[in-house]
Amino acid sequence: MKQSLDYKLILALMAVGIIWGTTFLGIRVAVETIPPWFVTSIRQGLAGIIMMVILLFKKELKWIGWENLKHQLVASVCMLVIANGFTTIAEQTLPSGLASVISALAPILIFLGSILFGLQKMSLKGFIGVVIGFSGVVLIFKDGLGSFLDADYRTGMIFMGFAILAWASGTIYTKIHGSKSNNIILNLFYQFTIASCIQLVLASIFSPNPDVSSWSLTSIGAALYLSIFGSVIAFFSYNYALKRVTPVQVSILAYINTIIAVFLGWLLLNERITVEFIIATILIILGVFIINYKKKEKSL
Repeated sequence: MKQSLDYKLILALMAVGIIWGTTFLGIRVAVETIPPWFVTSIRQGLAGIIMMVILLFKKELKWIGWENLKHQLVASVCMLVIANGFTTIAEQTLPSGLASVISALAPILIFLGSILFGLQKMSLKGFIGVVIGFSGVVLIFKDGLGSFLDADYRTGMIFMGFAILAWASGTIYTKIHGSKSNNIILNLFYQFTIASCIQLVLASIFSPNPDVSSWSLTSIGAALYLSIFGSVIAFFSYNYALKRVTPVQVSILAYINTIIAVFLGWLLLNERITVEFIIATILIILGVFIINYKKKEKSL
């Protein structure tokens, strides 16, 4: 036996795949009565407070220096303010399932970006895996693809386009600079705090007079779920995994997210699971396998 299984890594990848699959539904419920920038500001603000409490308990809360602050600022703006914030805005006009299929485009961007920045070699096998996986996602939502041309969805689509571009950029940037600081909790504390402050300013600009009394308990509960599970647990797991595997291998979990989103649609909204869904699931799993399966590279 050359290497034992990294159970922490497996657990982290499972957390990312499953939890982020539920957040599309959570966002959709939250924005029903709470303005989107307030949803994101509450989400990241509470997450930042939780990280601060953990750091105080461990006596690890400290200044990270201007250089590392710059890295956390870039990651925060890309992944939390733009990617997370724009996805939340988009779900005001897009169904959660449709938002999840658009998010599933991110691995293709990350794959191409990783090659561009030398994080991995050009691989036909890897590209085929991404395409096969994404074809499965498209098959799941083929009935809803006509909505892409609907004027009601157009704004949401534009926001989702910027969201996945920002997410891919943030993922690649984090992979390049992540090794410069090993304290993930400290880094995330700064990221969440920065994002929450920026999003609170945006909330005050775009929703200057919020009617808090109209915020439903269901929406507030969804925002709290997004904060504790979607931000604290899933982002910690994502950053943990990024230190140990390639960005494409982590990002391919977007396909798992989509399966979870579809399953929740079936469970909570009585959507049917068809033969096409089963075929699509096989394609997605095949794509994930092709991307992740690698023979040991020989050093030349």
